[in-house]
Amino acid sequence: MHKENTGDAPSAHTPRVRHHRKRNTDVVAGAGKPNGSHLLVNDSSKYKSFLVRAYSTVWMIGGFALIVYLGHLYITAMVVVIQIFMARELFNLLRKAHEDKQLPGFRLLNWHFFFTAMLFVYGRILSQRLVNTVTPDKVLYRLVTSLIKYHMAICYSLYISGFVWFILTLKKKMYKYQFSQYAWTHMILIVVFTQSSFTVANIFEGIFWFLLPASLIVINDIFAYICGFFFGRTPLIKLSPKKTWEGFIGASITTMISAFLLADIMGRFLWLTCPREDLSTGWLQCDPGPLFKQETHALPGWISNWLPWKEIYVLPVQWHALCLGLFASIIAPFGGFFASGFKRAFKVKDFGDSIPGHGGITDRMDCQMVMAVFAYIYHQSFVVPESLSVDKLLDQIITNLTLEEQQALFMKLGQVLQEKVIGS
Repeated sequence: MHKENTGDAPSAHTPRVRHHRKRNTDVVAGAGKPNGSHLLVNDSSKYKSFLVRAYSTVWMIGGFALIVYLGHLYITAMVVVIQIFMARELFNLLRKAHEDKQLPGFRLLNWHFFFTAMLFVYGRILSQRLVNTVTPDKVLYRLVTSLIKYHMAICYSLYISGFVWFILTLKKKMYKYQFSQYAWTHMILIVVFTQSSFTVANIFEGIFWFLLPASLIVINDIFAYICGFFFGRTPLIKLSPKKTWEGFIGASITTMISAFLLADIMGRFLWLTCPREDLSTGWLQCDPGPLFKQETHALPGWISNWLPWKEIYVLPVQWHALCLGLFASIIAPFGGFFASGFKRAFKVKDFGDSIPGHGGITDRMDCQMVMAVFAYIYHQSFVVPESLSVDKLLDQIITNLTLEEQQALFMKLGQVLQEKVIGS
């Protein structure tokens, strides 16, 4: 009898066991095979996947170039759309259809937190530019300045309403799922949304500071794939079995060279180098500043003897571009490694399937998020001058002080200047 019972038990659970194993082998292909068997040089269908990937890449680069040509607002709109798609892919990663059916409106709560965070972050980044845009219209100016004054209170009220909404929707036997979704939503906001929002800050500092870092990530990714496709033999990291040292080194060299050359090309266009101080779409004219003005460097004698020229012309920003290229080559790929480990933890191949040959939007943006944060911090730390301009001080006074406070400041400043004139 004992023998019969043990024989019947596995048969009752066989479908579930087989399904579980099938899912694992489909998602994380060849988990038990040697690492070298995953390399692209050993993939029999690599040319077909290469063509699909190349076709998608051409369309993405073409669309990206068009949006960059249209200007700051269109690029910002593109970033917002990308963030929404990324959020959707990540929200769906931990969704469970059975639990969601018992919690009507719970998905809407996640989007409530998402758009509250978007209002807070973009309000902080774009508030001054919005004021500059509506300054000629007195009614709009008063409305906008009032909204900016209470911006933080508005965002906090929206967040607290979502928090109360979450508490009121807690359902017995669903607590663990609901709290895991709550924590997952906040992780998306912190790790994904907050980082990618630095991209918008870079855009309005000058499209150059958005376009160059983003282009370097694309170049690094493309040449890591190409070099690995044709020459890859040595596995780089277990989290990404198809990544090789040959691809990593080849992409790094290409990215550094591209950074130096692209900075010279992009630095010659005012449309890319001028910061945008408002939210208009007109053509930009500005003094490009010393970073974008050519400097002459004489070549050492032992080099000039072998070359037809004795000196070279370099934009100072090209030296900064080398730092961006170094980060894009060495550190930014770890954003992709992080995403690979994350997908393995959840046993999925890609975050989505919206881009043929590439996976989802999140699969293409993992390194871009890391790069955007570095580009913003680098620009603020090593590029932006420390001195304050009269225009910026005047904007702060007009935006943040009442009429009475502005009059008091005017009287006080007049007294100080009069004392200095008398003293001199």
